[in-house]
Amino acid sequence: MAAVKSRLDYIDWMRGLACVLMFQTHCYDAWLGPEARKSTFFMWSQLGGTLPAPLFLFLAGVSFALVTDKLRMKGLPPAQIARTTIKRGAEIFALGLLFRLQEFLIALGWAPWSDLLRVDILNTIGVSMMLMGMMCWITLAVSQGSKIRARLIAAAVTVAAIISLLCPLLWTTWRLPGLPWPLESYINGVHNLGQPQPWLFPIFPWTAFAFAGLALGFIMLADWSRQQPGKLLALAGAAGVLLIGLARWFDHSSWHWYAIYDYWHTSPNFFLMRAGMLLVIVLGAYAWCRWGAGRWGFSPLIQMGQTSLLVYWLHIEFVYGRFSILHKKSQSIASASLGLLIIFTAMLLVSLLRTKLKGMQWGVQLQPQKREATQPS
Repeated sequence: MAAVKSRLDYIDWMRGLACVLMFQTHCYDAWLGPEARKSTFFMWSQLGGTLPAPLFLFLAGVSFALVTDKLRMKGLPPAQIARTTIKRGAEIFALGLLFRLQEFLIALGWAPWSDLLRVDILNTIGVSMMLMGMMCWITLAVSQGSKIRARLIAAAVTVAAIISLLCPLLWTTWRLPGLPWPLESYINGVHNLGQPQPWLFPIFPWTAFAFAGLALGFIMLADWSRQQPGKLLALAGAAGVLLIGLARWFDHSSWHWYAIYDYWHTSPNFFLMRAGMLLVIVLGAYAWCRWGAGRWGFSPLIQMGQTSLLVYWLHIEFVYGRFSILHKKSQSIASASLGLLIIFTAMLLVSLLRTKLKGMQWGVQLQPQKREATQPS
């Protein structure tokens, strides 16, 4: 039980880390004035912003593997497992659409109607979960015996590689102009602007991170991994360093596979680099929560990670929206940093309140419920 709880704690910690990186990226992007935006500080803050989306998708894949395996161990048939998991993905997708509707209504009068159909990170997480559900359904339906997890791992790695390798082509020479732009946007983020937009989150390349997390999640559930999680994640960290090295080598090579090479938006090297960084972060998060300060007591990151959807939903409006706590595009680094601290503190308090309310039963008296350590967030 302790090992399972430790595993879930470091997953929550990583979600919390993704939230903090997201906060700083959004706050500095929304609030810094023209001069501050020319600084090296701003450049590094936005570079840190390339990690939250991969982290959220990667962890969605890990959690998806935990849930799928739990349902499989209960003896549920593949079709029923698929219905349960795909339905959850559809719910997240619907929340993404609802979020876009909320943002449009709040910004009514100056937001274009096309914002309703923007492919944001929640939409992509939902679509990724549905695709993972389909892949698991097919794999489970044709697999038997003791090698089911191995086949699920192989299938997840294969799909991640295919998505990453096809991405440059689907953004350039293999465009799908026959599709209506709201559908094509889920393939390459074209939106209604005639060409792919790097600020959106289409299936290619982003869903590859979810399938990478799915593969790691199933690896974590193997008997050897359950018995020696520290050794497993040490190996994962070493594999991450290797992937980072390969990405750098490929990126600096004079030979490229594609006519149009765009490292930051479509290149498989970007996927390799971020996947390697995610594996290193997994090892660091596990060590922090197992042996470091993450186990000393209350952890703000673990707490926030348990309510990451809520804090994502709320903070956007107080940073980018009509209710922004600071005047946008006009702040110094110091004032924007103070605003970031306020956002972090407010979101932590909201997270604590949400956890407290969730852990109560409404009756004659309010009685706290114990959180099940075996339930993934």
